[in-house]
Amino acid sequence: MTAHRNFKQRVRARAAKTGESYTAALRHFRPTPTGEPDMPENLRIAVTQSTVREDPTDAALLRTSGDEVRRLMREAAAAGARLVHFTEGAICFPSKRVMSSLGPDQIGPSDWTKADWAALQAELDQIAALSRELGLWTVIPSVHRVADGRPYNSMYVVSDRGRVVARYDERALSTTKATWMYAAGNEPVTFEVDGVRFGLALGLDVLFPEFFTEYDRLGADVVLVSYASNGVGRNENIGVQVRGASANNTSWVSLAASANPEAALLSGVSDPGGQWLVQCAPDATPSVAVAELTALELTTIGRDFRRRTRERIGS
Repeated sequence: MTAHRNFKQRVRARAAKTGESYTAALRHFRPTPTGEPDMPENLRIAVTQSTVREDPTDAALLRTSGDEVRRLMREAAAAGARLVHFTEGAICFPSKRVMSSLGPDQIGPSDWTKADWAALQAELDQIAALSRELGLWTVIPSVHRVADGRPYNSMYVVSDRGRVVARYDERALSTTKATWMYAAGNEPVTFEVDGVRFGLALGLDVLFPEFFTEYDRLGADVVLVSYASNGVGRNENIGVQVRGASANNTSWVSLAASANPEAALLSGVSDPGGQWLVQCAPDATPSVAVAELTALELTTIGRDFRRRTRERIGS
């Protein structure tokens, strides 16, 4: 995949130098003199469906979640995935009642001193170490501790060298999260794996089309959405939102959801046409689904068309 990354860098460099669009610059590089494409046509990613537990004060539960995450990481690597994507709360999705300083019968400001931060960090450290061992990029949501103030509901990007290289903080907090639990993030985050650009969205971010449009403008080929459905009834609308975002932005969208049969929502990857390319186990049990992202240049072609059209109509 190094060739893929280098290829896209060469195309972008030419576009910047000549003022051409990415699509126009692409024509100068393909095909090669041998008639073969000059960049790989695919990238394999894994999306997971995992158990979401809600008590960050229980070290045993945190270890159980960590064990499940690492098992799914190994399954993803064995299937040839380059990146694995986990749901919101994959290690823990703290309950407002467990964390309430007035609770559990009354909801109030969260008392984050109750969380077992050492146990949580130990699980994250083991996940990072396994990423390095497997040569696997891992996108794992977790609570991000702040020394003086509320924590963030975040997604960590762990590279195939076992290093946290990016962090995204949920922006569209629910009323409960905003009132009692977390500080809100304020910016998009992108990162690249083998020349493919990824954007990140978490929780109720999925309900806001403008976030996906923002990632389109930032050149994201894939948006990774992590969404926990614990305590929520039927969630078919979340799948509809994901497929619509894919079709509207000619991009792949990976939805990592909870292993929760009551939610009527499965993890999966939607293709640029808004159709499910793969989905996890239909009985909503913990599982992995691997998607082969092919014809990656389609995202840049669609994005280039939208850029030109927006410039023409002044939007």
